Amino acid sequence: MELGLEGKNAIVTGGSLGIGAAITLTLAREGCNVAINYRRHDTEAKEIVGQIEAMGRRGLAIKADVQNYADAERMVQTVVDELGGLDIMVCNAGINWDGVIWKMTEEQWDTVINVNLKGYFNYNKTAALVFKDQKSGKIVNISSINGMRGKFAQTNYAASKGGEIALTKSLARELGKFNVNVNAVAPGMVMTEMAENIPPEFLTKAMDETALGRFATPEECADLVAFLCSDRARHITGEVIKIDGGQYM
Repeated sequence: MELGLEGKNAIVTGGSLGIGAAITLTLAREGCNVAINYRRHDTEAKEIVGQIEAMGRRGLAIKADVQNYADAERMVQTVVDELGGLDIMVCNAGINWDGVIWKMTEEQWDTVINVNLKGYFNYNKTAALVFKDQKSGKIVNISSINGMRGKFAQTNYAASKGGEIALTKSLARELGKFNVNVNAVAPGMVMTEMAENIPPEFLTKAMDETALGRFATPEECADLVAFLCSDRARHITGEVIKIDGGQYM
């Protein structure tokens, strides 16, 4: 199914690894030029840009900390200047630092909230400034089913992901009159580098919860994101779409 994304310019935060890398490459295959940010993974970011360019698209890897609003402004302006505009913003960069709340430190709480929630504010706002003026644009925020249901030992992560959902719904209301779509995707367990560090007993429990009996791949999440970035989804906004194989229903 053609999505009509040829020639569109996109930013994917956290686009060098896991779900973010899959989203980046899927958008590029659908015809987008894609810029990704990275903080530490220089080698991986350069490899992704190489794959984008091998498809005949333009790729940019920009060192930018999602917690820093000035970095977000700089990245968006760089993309507008070098690629000629911005059409799609996918906020994906995130971390977890788990622990039950009576053992959780203030640093654990602040770090996860700053990356996962403030980082989304930074890039949603800077994209909104562009999209509002041009009266078009797509924003997709990668949340989690744990932002909808909560999760043991993840008060910081679940709070940040729930905040991303509230941010998505509020921004959809604010930007609707400017022809801008804002949606969230809420994966369940996805087999990424982050998931590989989860204790086996938690993976077993997640598998037992999942109706389809398997975890999602990053590429399956990326296909949903690409659809939401296309005009085939032009009448969808303010939605939180789970992609969890029936893990939470």
